Amino acid sequence: MKHFILAAIAGLSLAATAAQADPAEGIWQTEVDDGAYAHVQLAPCGGAVCGTIVRTFNASGEYNSPNKGKQIVRSMAPQGGGAYEGQVWRPSNNKIYLGKMTLAGERLQLKGCIAGGLLCSSQTWARVQ
Repeated sequence: MKHFILAAIAGLSLAATAAQADPAEGIWQTEVDDGAYAHVQLAPCGGAVCGTIVRTFNASGEYNSPNKGKQIVRSMAPQGGGAYEGQVWRPSNNKIYLGKMTLAGERLQLKGCIAGGLLCSSQTWARVQ
């Protein structure tokens, strides 16, 4: 009986953790940028979401980019309604931009902006898992 109670408590703890997961968490595929694309793992970082490049691809297939393991989405804080604000890093020019993310189902729109958000470039990422 004691083992059953402990197992039930452990199960409830896992369910509570899963229920608190941010809906943006997971692996996302970027759009092609400068001939390559990546899989990015979005995961909690403090009270925000951060994204790390975990796989990289080009026209020849998967390759070992020097950007693997680097954080591309930085401190995206939830704003409600699927919106996030933080920073994004663009590997092709090594610049960090004011970032915005909007989650809509299995799509994630990311924007990197300058001039206080007046000029933005965007990509739409697809959920891989």
